[in-house]
Amino acid sequence: MTKARLLRLSVVLVSIFMILLIIVYWDNVGTAHFYLHTSFSRPRSPGAITAGEDWEALPDVDEFLAKLLSSSLKQNSSIPRKTEQLLVQGSNRPVVSNLEENVRGYDWSTHKDRNSLDQEKLQVERQRTLREFCANSSFTFPTKERSFDDIPNYELNHLIVDDRHGVIYCYVPKVACTNWKRVMIVLSESLLDQGVPYRNPLDIPREHVHNTSTHLTFNKFWRRYGKFSRHLMKIKLKKYTKFLFVRDPFVRLISAFRSKFELENEEFYRRFAIPMLKLYSNHTNLPTSVSEAFGAGLRVSFSDFIQYLLDPRTEKMAPFNEHWRQVYRLCHPCQIDYDFIGKLETLDEDAAYLLQLLKVDRLLRFPPSYRNRTASSWEDNWFAKIPLAWRQQLYKLYEADFVLFGYPKPENLLKD
Repeated sequence: MTKARLLRLSVVLVSIFMILLIIVYWDNVGTAHFYLHTSFSRPRSPGAITAGEDWEALPDVDEFLAKLLSSSLKQNSSIPRKTEQLLVQGSNRPVVSNLEENVRGYDWSTHKDRNSLDQEKLQVERQRTLREFCANSSFTFPTKERSFDDIPNYELNHLIVDDRHGVIYCYVPKVACTNWKRVMIVLSESLLDQGVPYRNPLDIPREHVHNTSTHLTFNKFWRRYGKFSRHLMKIKLKKYTKFLFVRDPFVRLISAFRSKFELENEEFYRRFAIPMLKLYSNHTNLPTSVSEAFGAGLRVSFSDFIQYLLDPRTEKMAPFNEHWRQVYRLCHPCQIDYDFIGKLETLDEDAAYLLQLLKVDRLLRFPPSYRNRTASSWEDNWFAKIPLAWRQQLYKLYEADFVLFGYPKPENLLKD
């Protein structure tokens, strides 16, 4: 009987040892390391969870992994001073090679008094609004009631993880996401230039920024951690600082239309413009290339784009493209308790404050804004030729984003 017990105990110990070896191996070969920062300083807000809180609520496996990995890898939780000094160096202005960035340019003017906003109160108000409407049973929208475990892995592909600093960023296209992705690359050191990590965000070429292999995202956890992936996601969601940036939903749509259909974009022409021109403008025998189409004066109108969004066939064929998909579908704000909610309308102030809270403001600066950022004052002109009924339907389609993130209902667009 004693030998049988010893045998069972040996099997258990060997199994645990093998699991640890596999986890350590996967971390070493990955693009980021699983550093759980037990001493990580993060922004506090009413109801926010900080490191060390509510551990008793975690399942046994979660607690085991969290405590084990925290204790064994805590030594790697800080960046050496030498690296810190290197990261603030580098060129100040980018070599602009992308068509969109060439057209739009950067705003390098200095902005004084940018810290005039009371950022702490602003964050409290934004998070309060979000939590209240997520808890309000009378306000409903698709997917609101599901739990985090109900979200399929492929819908978690916008959550970028930086394990070096304990940060999770949910990127929203057309909301400064290119530059925030650049920041995440610098912080996580996930991309090298001639063997050295990038130190200045604007030195990172745009084509690398949007390469999915560059970032560690939640949807990649399954391949990396197997059956432990959801446990590790939950640990990181409790311990890391989670942030996103949002924008007035209608203005974001205008911005998406401008960058994807007013500029020559081969991919968006073939995937979206050709079907729109056929369905809503009755064009046939369309050119196969965007340059030929533009040369012939064949362009998608804003009206075509709105019809496409409202057409029930669109979602039946495939989910909305990420550039016009609703934020609540990209970032799951009622399932994930975000610690920081930034807005494009206050980008410079919010970015500076966030980098301070993350204690990385000595490492880098947030890149400058574009000069001709799509403005909310343009809404009236853009929607002037859109029928009232369409505008009202469009608002219902994006209502959750308006309400959850505190954007006022555009009454002037929704009434005669």
